Amino acid sequence: MADEALDAELAEFLAAFPTLDIWSDLPATRHLFESMTAQIDADRPPVAGVMSDDHRIPATAENDLLVRLYRPAGSRQRLPALLWFHGGGYCLGSLQEDDHKARELVAAVGCAVLSVDYRLAPEYPFPAALDDAYAALEWLSANADQLNIDGARIAVGGLSAGGGLAAGLALAARDRGEYRLLFQSLWCPMLDDRCITPSSIDLAESKIWSRDSNVRAWRAYLGNHGGASNPSPYAAPTRAADLAGLPPVYMRVGSMDLFVDENAAYAKRLIEAGVATDFATIEGGFHAFESVAVDAQISQRTRHGYYRALQAALFA
Repeated sequence: MADEALDAELAEFLAAFPTLDIWSDLPATRHLFESMTAQIDADRPPVAGVMSDDHRIPATAENDLLVRLYRPAGSRQRLPALLWFHGGGYCLGSLQEDDHKARELVAAVGCAVLSVDYRLAPEYPFPAALDDAYAALEWLSANADQLNIDGARIAVGGLSAGGGLAAGLALAARDRGEYRLLFQSLWCPMLDDRCITPSSIDLAESKIWSRDSNVRAWRAYLGNHGGASNPSPYAAPTRAADLAGLPPVYMRVGSMDLFVDENAAYAKRLIEAGVATDFATIEGGFHAFESVAVDAQISQRTRHGYYRALQAALFA
């Protein structure tokens, strides 16, 4: 990745970011990511005026699913909600690591947020994460009244793998016809298991998410489905033959993100299918810059764009 192509603040951040060995000891990497996120959040002012409650909800016969519901403190009105999924290549990340991000979303948008601690690969390959996502949507919809949520105004969103999971859930909800989603907030989503776009190959040196990490993560997530000529579109949304009838989309991706080409191609197909789609490339951004280099001006502007679009969709 050429430093001169990066935003100056992001280049400075990336230069100081350690080179990580994600895969030789994945449990240790998960712990390291949790510690790094906790330190980043500890250095930021706490988000005031947001309350949260944890819930254990039924997901499978063997497992309950941890979700955390955030809402503005003191709010008594029935609120629209965002169903949120963390990033991490389907192999890393947790509900706790996105706690500060969820609180910022609530404070900025004024909606409720349900953050989902979905099961991770390779221990739990596809369709575990999709099943957990759908279970969270079922629970939120079924309990909307007692949670003081407007069940007719539910959006889905997430970052990186979480964005891919949100897109897969939107496809599943459309196809099953049980729930009508209002909007998709897709932050640099992980959409294409083939890893064959030019940016997937050319932008392979990122410390944040490399081509090698992407290939390994897809292999772990797809499990026995890996290598199939046409894996499920609920796992890899670019595999969907038909994108018509999906909820409107707001999607951003950095110009130096290995996902930029697959995101642009997905946006083009959404538009061709008649789905209202607001897509743009953020010049000088690397993968997930808005989430990791949180104080950079480009990151703040990008996050505020997500907030404004979500607010307009949920409170229209």
